[in-house]
Amino acid sequence: MHGDRMGRREDHPGAARPVRVPPRKRRRPRILRTLVLLLVVLAITTIIGLVIADQRLDRINALGPYPGRISDTPGTNFLLVGTDSRTGLTSEQEAELSTGGETGPTRTDTIMLLHASSRGNSVLVSIPRDSYVTIPRWGEDKVNAAYSVGGPALLAETIEQETGIRIDHYAEIGFSGFADVASAVGGVEVCLDAPIVDPLAGIDLPAGCQVLSGGDALGYVRSRSTPLADIDRMNNQRDFLARLAQKAGSPGVALNPFRSIPVGLALLRSISVDEDDHIWDAARIAWSLRGEIPTVSVPHAGFMDVAGSGNVLLWDEQEAAALWDSIARDAPLPEGLE
Repeated sequence: MHGDRMGRREDHPGAARPVRVPPRKRRRPRILRTLVLLLVVLAITTIIGLVIADQRLDRINALGPYPGRISDTPGTNFLLVGTDSRTGLTSEQEAELSTGGETGPTRTDTIMLLHASSRGNSVLVSIPRDSYVTIPRWGEDKVNAAYSVGGPALLAETIEQETGIRIDHYAEIGFSGFADVASAVGGVEVCLDAPIVDPLAGIDLPAGCQVLSGGDALGYVRSRSTPLADIDRMNNQRDFLARLAQKAGSPGVALNPFRSIPVGLALLRSISVDEDDHIWDAARIAWSLRGEIPTVSVPHAGFMDVAGSGNVLLWDEQEAAALWDSIARDAPLPEGLE
């Protein structure tokens, strides 16, 4: 009887039944695996995107070999060129950007040398387009003429011969491309001490801080309607380029696909590089322009009227030579230039 009762105890209606606790699901490893998988997919997608973008870059012969070319110099040197090309612009876009339509052979509107030092810092140098230099196989003329008569290859050769600095990479952008990139990053903030009104550049900018994009950004870097004309223009160009590169490389743009993708597409549509350059070389430009870097112009000794060339800018031979020598040696800039 006792045995039967004990054997049937768990069947008794009032008997307490053991509570079975289901095993806790180990969700953390599954979440980690999912995150790792997503990161791998993102990395692969990014690599594929970079390869496709690199293949779509417009490449030109800008740094081809020529007799007597100087050997490699320390650091990495980028020749950055903005042209007055209207290629791809409709008549409506030309009017919107105030480019004035085609004006003959394409000319350089902006020439800059970006030196990325092996010491970890950089310097951005403006080369005035009216600089009076010796153009190989052409003669003395404005450096601007080198591009007009011989394209980017002759321009790069001229600058190498005049400066003694080997150019490692070349990047060129036209009017429409510059306006597109400035718009794609969401505009760039500039602060003006005085208003700039320039009907030829299509701008009417008040004094104070403001964000410029599209036609306003292009007009700002093209305008000479300031007290120092070309000198102010070069200073504005260097400042705006540095700010544009910093904005493009900022987390708010670089990590935001709604910004980074339009910026990348705008660059692909408008930038031209040397035959041996790649998309990651273009990215190094933005990296080299990060932070506060020295931005200078070639020291000059005044202007002169020259038959056949017009009004030209003369370099200060001693100070310009010291500037180029410091860059060629990858040394700090001479005192007074920073």
